[in-house]
Amino acid sequence: MELRTPRLILRSFREEDVDAMAQLFANPDFMRFSLGVFTERKKTVEFIEKVMGWNRAGIPSQFTVVPRGEDAIVGYCGFFQHAEVPGEIEIGYRLHPDYWNRGLITEAARAVRDHGFADLELPRVISLIHPENIPSRRVAEKNGMDVEKQIMFRGFPTLVYAITREQWLAKRDAS
Repeated sequence: MELRTPRLILRSFREEDVDAMAQLFANPDFMRFSLGVFTERKKTVEFIEKVMGWNRAGIPSQFTVVPRGEDAIVGYCGFFQHAEVPGEIEIGYRLHPDYWNRGLITEAARAVRDHGFADLELPRVISLIHPENIPSRRVAEKNGMDVEKQIMFRGFPTLVYAITREQWLAKRDAS
């Protein structure tokens, strides 16, 4: 599966992505607001195998983020489902710090949102964001999401940003 934006290619994960992703997962800035860096390659392999398994099962999943014209994975963006928030599908994303402040992850998140609503016909999507993660909050807001509530997620205060398919359709039709 592949999504294209003006500046990015979002494609399904492959086994050969392990080395590039292991470098990203070992980067403390990339893994900020997470449960910590992956110090073992095994964790990266487990992540990629899990995501590829979701793809094989037809479950909404994650995409690698590849800038057009570059042969580099600079992050990921796509769908997660968490046992802690049953029935919800999250748009989650991470981007290499060298690519921050260019609007790239917003571009990726919008493509994923549009794919979720237009192609997968999801009824709603959320983003789970630590209150202090201002850049991610801005991405969610630019993605048309509003704060719905605050919860505890994996031991941390977390804002739940949400948008429904109906809200997306109304905003799309209004523009």
